[in-house]
Amino acid sequence: MTDPALSEPLTAARARLSAALQAAGRPVDDARLLAVSKTKPTSMIREAWQLGQREFGESYVQEALDKQAELADLNDIVWHFIGPLQSNKSRIVAERFAWIHSVDRERLARRLDAQRPTSLPPLNICLQVNISDEASKSGITLSELPALADAVHALPNLRLRGLMAIPAPSIDPVEQRRPFIRLREALESLRTRLPEAPLDTLSMGMSGDMEAAVMEGATLVRLGTAIFGARQRP
Repeated sequence: MTDPALSEPLTAARARLSAALQAAGRPVDDARLLAVSKTKPTSMIREAWQLGQREFGESYVQEALDKQAELADLNDIVWHFIGPLQSNKSRIVAERFAWIHSVDRERLARRLDAQRPTSLPPLNICLQVNISDEASKSGITLSELPALADAVHALPNLRLRGLMAIPAPSIDPVEQRRPFIRLREALESLRTRLPEAPLDTLSMGMSGDMEAAVMEGATLVRLGTAIFGARQRP
């Protein structure tokens, strides 16, 4: 039996995503829910898995490794690394994750490419764009994006899938959409530039701005608080 303390918010998050897609005139399977499980116990991830959730986002390398070890029996979990990544920890991510959303420099991309085991499929890459030009946030500028996209696309053990951004917070739905529009337009431009690349992913939208992100084409929405409750740092 599942715990209502998790099943109810997860069901509500799924319903919220479905309603947002419907409001945007998009198919109900046009965006996926990424459960941001960083700082949350393994027991909650297992519970979410029992409720059908398969994609989970982690930001801290050692914490993620510990969770992966405890959940090794769940071999269909898809692990996404969504936080800033130090170069000295890139090998772990290259070996243990299916996705990384926070690539923002060519040097890091080249390390990930060299460290990705050839026995695994290419590592799915989203380039992180500092879409609101905030000094406190990671990510490249829109002007830097084409060169980095070209470099990542050329690396054989990486698969360039799309873009990720964390815009400056706003409670105004109109203002929320503006950075998402810029990110969508940037992806559209990359599709023209790199027509052979599988550029199908916009990782954008969190608990406070998911509807705005879906309206502008989000394909992966990163929800943590809405599913697991308020976070605590490990």
